[in-house]
Amino acid sequence: MYVLLSVILLITIATIAVLNQKQFGKMPSGERLERIKNSPNYKDGSFQNLSYTPVMAEGKSYFSVAKETLFAKRERVTPIDSIPCIKTDLLHLDRSKDVLVWFGHSSYFIQLDGKRILVDPVLSGHASPFSFTVKAFKGADHFKPKDIPDVDYLIITHDHWDHLDYKTVMELKPKIGKVICGLGVGEDFEYWGFDKSIITELDWNEQTQPDSGFVFNALPARHFTGRGFKRNQTLWLSFVLQTPTMKIFIGGDGGYDKHFAEIGEKFGPIDLAILENGQYNENWKYIHLLPADVLKAFADLNAKRLFPVHSSKFALSIHPWDEPLKKLAASAKQRHLPLVTPMIGETVNLKDTAQHFSEWWTGIK
Repeated sequence: MYVLLSVILLITIATIAVLNQKQFGKMPSGERLERIKNSPNYKDGSFQNLSYTPVMAEGKSYFSVAKETLFAKRERVTPIDSIPCIKTDLLHLDRSKDVLVWFGHSSYFIQLDGKRILVDPVLSGHASPFSFTVKAFKGADHFKPKDIPDVDYLIITHDHWDHLDYKTVMELKPKIGKVICGLGVGEDFEYWGFDKSIITELDWNEQTQPDSGFVFNALPARHFTGRGFKRNQTLWLSFVLQTPTMKIFIGGDGGYDKHFAEIGEKFGPIDLAILENGQYNENWKYIHLLPADVLKAFADLNAKRLFPVHSSKFALSIHPWDEPLKKLAASAKQRHLPLVTPMIGETVNLKDTAQHFSEWWTGIK
């Protein structure tokens, strides 16, 4: 009995020590917590999705899914070959050019109408609190914080490790003009030493206009949050970015629901829809888009072009690493959909709707 109690005590102490590490952030408190409690999207002690959203599909438990995932046949989940990359020099990029550069997964840089925007940067080589887990694919991690120029706006869609990376944002700290994020996420940034005056936290259906002609509309997504054991104490977002010349949907993470059609009706037509396409599984179909859902969401958004992200850098599911791009590319050809599929680091010319992209994943083992 004493041995068992000692083991439990040691595990408890170790767990507390780990969770108290800086990268885990801090739970909202004080005035921020009061604002959260007054949100119409916060009920029964946590943020809620618009529709009932179990993390696991019906009939599935965490244990059963973990067992399936652990013993599932894994084929090509991680590529053997190196992921191709074009090392665009962002530090000397002409400010007058309207471009997007993808860093793999859900991290990308947008330069548009004279402003620079960085979305969900994870540039540390891993997407977890520990550097030895969820490591980037070979070749997919050429871009580092030192390669990023000063940015006007850092956009964080939610606080999961593959979207908000402590090491990355700390290295980028002197380069960031403003941080725009969901309710509660500002607590992490303040805890990490960011000036409160540069942080803007938004609820669904709120907006901020940090500069003339630039409006960030914070909108619903169907997902969840949490960097430790307690979930949904901060809010997850999608955005419609309106600039003087374009409208871009920044999807973050989240499963299919009615909000896509509502956003399309209110903000469409949208010039470019950036939607997650990868790390999906039928077991968690409500919180991530399945391949067919991506096409439905794109149509609902009334968008002109589709840029699929959330793939090609980290293995967070058990499908082949290139399956998301293969499936979506095949469907896009059948439906004649304008698909934007750059290599990591390749320049996407935002105003050039005729720009051609290769199926760069073909032939990579």
